[in-house]
Amino acid sequence: MAMEVKEQQEEGRISLLPDGLIINEILSRLESTKEAIKTGTLSKRWQHLWPCVPCLVFSTDDYFKKSVKTFSPSDIISYFKPLSDFYISVDKTLTQCQLKKLTKFTLHTNYLFVFENQINTWIRFATTRKVEQLHLEFTCLNKKDQFVLKEDSFYINSHFTHFYLKDCVINPNGPICWNNLSHLTISHVKLDHDLIANILYGSRVLDTLRLECCYGFTLLDIGSKSVKKLVFDGYDEVKSFDRVIEINAPYIISLSIVGCLSLSKILLRNVSSLVKAELDFTKFGHERKTRKDENEEMLKRFILSLHHVKELILGSDCYKAYSGLEVKGFIFPPVEHEIIHPLYGSDSTELSDCSDNDSSVGDSSRSIYSPVPLRRDRCKQLSWFVKYCCLVFAILLISYGLYDILISYGL
Repeated sequence: MAMEVKEQQEEGRISLLPDGLIINEILSRLESTKEAIKTGTLSKRWQHLWPCVPCLVFSTDDYFKKSVKTFSPSDIISYFKPLSDFYISVDKTLTQCQLKKLTKFTLHTNYLFVFENQINTWIRFATTRKVEQLHLEFTCLNKKDQFVLKEDSFYINSHFTHFYLKDCVINPNGPICWNNLSHLTISHVKLDHDLIANILYGSRVLDTLRLECCYGFTLLDIGSKSVKKLVFDGYDEVKSFDRVIEINAPYIISLSIVGCLSLSKILLRNVSSLVKAELDFTKFGHERKTRKDENEEMLKRFILSLHHVKELILGSDCYKAYSGLEVKGFIFPPVEHEIIHPLYGSDSTELSDCSDNDSSVGDSSRSIYSPVPLRRDRCKQLSWFVKYCCLVFAILLISYGLYDILISYGL
């Protein structure tokens, strides 16, 4: 009896939290909408709040066991059953959402062609709710069966501000119009010159463009004056070792070339406004050359093209190539201010040794230093850990009656 009374008291304290605090500071910060729905077990009042959350996040990761990584014919039932449950669950969840405007809509799903109509319905749902941040990430069993984006409400939309698209086909029927889009990330998507031009022309206020392992193009022509930051993150296409990519971006002020590059070379045609550049790539190419030689050759071309930048940031492989060029006697062009900055080094001791040995070589205006590396995946894990700690802390405050004390003191 005493235990039941205590549980009722704790539930009562949780129910005292303002709706706005629960929705915006707790439910909206959870990793998925499925987790937000589960919080209804904390309090009966919370059961009716999740439909008012402006952030919807759906992922098939919640429905697959961690051991299920790839598809095989013998596991068709274990693969299709949780996938089907996921699509049914999303359909049901969207019918209960009450808001007319969404801040974020995230979909991360394994895709089969039988679910095409449902995904189109979900995209229409998001666009009619005037979603600002749209994240569509697909995992396909076969590149030939990728999801094709056909919805007109997707290509003509004045509400998008941030957009992430992965592993699908962009196929507009006409001009693209994303009047308020400021950040665009396209990942593992085939692009051509006309499609890139259509995207840039229709995104008049685009500030940041990130291309992750996109392929199918040879020229990246960014003549838009609004685009200030370009991230070229990898290039991976079958038989692309002879591919030459040209980048013409006279108005960008920040350029990052990172990831694995399976191509011959990248030529910087015009980057005259560039202030900051980051080079953190690993180049793969012809078997007659070693990876070390490949990296050194490409880095040499970049250094010659980027002599005017104020800040140059090098990743571990590029930093080693830079040191190798110095040892070989390569004379760097004079610069006003350049920072060589080893990022994400897997062996910080080796980098420190290189800095000590090469500090007297080259232009004295360069300062070389090696901060402690912090990997991107660790940052993401830390972010979610902090969010969960905040949620647990809020529940503990309520459970022990400390919330009322803080409110009484105006905290």
